[in-house]
Amino acid sequence: MRFWNRWKLLRAYLARRERLPALPLEHIVETTATCNLYCPMCVRETYKQPKADMSDEIFERLVGQAADSAEHMMLIGLGEPFMDPKIFDRVEYCRRHNISSLLSTNGTFLDEAASRRLLATGLDHITLSFDGATRESFEYYRKGARFEKVRDNFVRFAALKHRLKARTQVVVQMVRMDRNRDEVEDFRRFWKAVEGVDQVRVKEDESNLMRPAGHPASDWKWPCHYLWRGPMYVKQDGHVYPCCQSYMLGGAPVGHVGESALEEIWNSTEMRRMRRLHASGRAGEIDICSRCCTTIPHPALVAASLVFHGRTVRRLLPVVERLAYFSRLGRGWLRPSQAVASSEPELVQIKGPDAGSARRPP
Repeated sequence: MRFWNRWKLLRAYLARRERLPALPLEHIVETTATCNLYCPMCVRETYKQPKADMSDEIFERLVGQAADSAEHMMLIGLGEPFMDPKIFDRVEYCRRHNISSLLSTNGTFLDEAASRRLLATGLDHITLSFDGATRESFEYYRKGARFEKVRDNFVRFAALKHRLKARTQVVVQMVRMDRNRDEVEDFRRFWKAVEGVDQVRVKEDESNLMRPAGHPASDWKWPCHYLWRGPMYVKQDGHVYPCCQSYMLGGAPVGHVGESALEEIWNSTEMRRMRRLHASGRAGEIDICSRCCTTIPHPALVAASLVFHGRTVRRLLPVVERLAYFSRLGRGWLRPSQAVASSEPELVQIKGPDAGSARRPP
């Protein structure tokens, strides 16, 4: 069923259809809007969030409707996932429906008990966010977190994953910004040596909050993959947005999980309008798209992402990014916005037992 769904999306993307005969492969699901940190680059400082979690009714309705089509659910949003008291149950619920899942965490709650329980859920992928190689830069961007505590939580989690031979893919990620830009090598050197870490990723800030600049109209030669493949962004209250960027840029929701079927939302009037403009090279006429900082992938990469299972695509994405930028084909295969075009993301793939072991930080 999922293969057929993916095949129908591929055909619709290649034909640039505005009405799709299939559902998105991925969803970003904000199970909680609550967070314990203040981060200057986070849009929750622009759009104040309620201290609330997604209801069981909304979550189970979404998973139930997406069960035959969704291959990957990212249980993340503008909240810290571990502040959702049901996060472990939600990961297991996705697994029972044969949907792979991803978490991204600030690490403040990832003690040994939480680590063991999380690894037991069968989580497919986790991103450990650690924005700096020094206490000064890290605690500037992650106000309310302690550098040593979060670092030790992440090292312990990776080591535990390695000892238990858990299948969870562990990615340690730093968003490169002004205050940590000179720490990239130290960051990579330290985390490459930690046993259990599968990838070390340094990426640019694509929120456009700290450096507001988006894509010029001339950049939109290729239609955005989000509109044909997903992920759609489901807020904690059940409102659905075309993508995570659309909410962060003040866009309006295109539906509500509790009020409309997923198929109706995916093919709503606004979704069809956006696809029509993107397909005709006029995406710059859409307000949120004209201010978006997300990298636009070449249509060949989008088509390839519709050939493979969503879990495989998620694992290959950093490798594809690395190869594209390393070979200096970034402008040909991955088109960054003006805000990030001057820098190249750095990703490291770590494989095998010779990756080394944890050592003292720089």
